[in-house]
This record gives sequence, C-alpha cells and structure tokens, in this order.
Amino acid sequence: LCIIDLDTIMPGLAANDFGDSIRFGAATAEEDEPNLDLMHFDISLYELYVKGYLEETKDVLTEAEIKSLPWGARLMTLECGIRFLTDYLQGDTYFKIHRKDHNLDRCRTQFKLVEDMEQKWHTMQAIVRKYM
Repeated sequence: LCIIDLDTIMPGLAANDFGDSIRFGAATAEEDEPNLDLMHFDISLYELYVKGYLEETKDVLTEAEIKSLPWGARLMTLECGIRFLTDYLQGDTYFKIHRKDHNLDRCRTQFKLVEDMEQKWHTMQAIVRKYM
C-alpha cells in the first residue's frame, strides 16, 4: 500500500510546481521559524535552482511559462502564507500544529519571504532571462 498525492500526478502549471519548491528551497530558515530575522529569500539558491530547472525543462516549456517562474515563486509563497493565516484564524483545524501560534509563525515566514522576493523582483526576472 502507498499514498498517492493527486496533486503530483495531474497536469499543472510549471510556475506553481517551481514556485512551491522555491518557497522552501530558497528560504534561509525553517517554515515555522519564530524569529523572522533569520528568514530571507536567498537569491543565490534561487539562481542555482533556476539554472538546473531550466537546463532540464526549457525545451518543453513555452517562453510564457518560463517567464512565469518568478511569479510562481511569489504567488505560491503568498498562497501558503494565506493558507497558514486562514487556518490560524479558524482555530488550527487543517495544518497540524505543535505549539501555540505555530500557524501564525508559518504565515509570518511566508509573508517575510514574499516581501524579500518583492525587493529582489527585478533580479529574479533577470536570472530567469539569463538561463532561457
């Protein structure tokens, strides 16, 4: 027996898949880190991921899909932050928590990442163009 995550076997948007991996792959702290001073968007990790991702996918993705990758990173991070905040406000019924304000901490880290991505937005887009 095994568990199948249906999100991973159906067609989806490259921006969403890419963005969700960047959300945790280019973060400098754990998703639930209470100390926001430790959470940043690491642009060098982002660049490494973009380079590797596009080396394997640029022949199958359209130009529009490739250009949407930075948007996917920002959107998926914001979406997760909103989901954590919603769960916190609704009494922590969806995501498993291990301490008081766990989902609130998760939400804050995601929003901090989005803020950092927005400050590095032009660099994120330039990196994607570099490897197109």
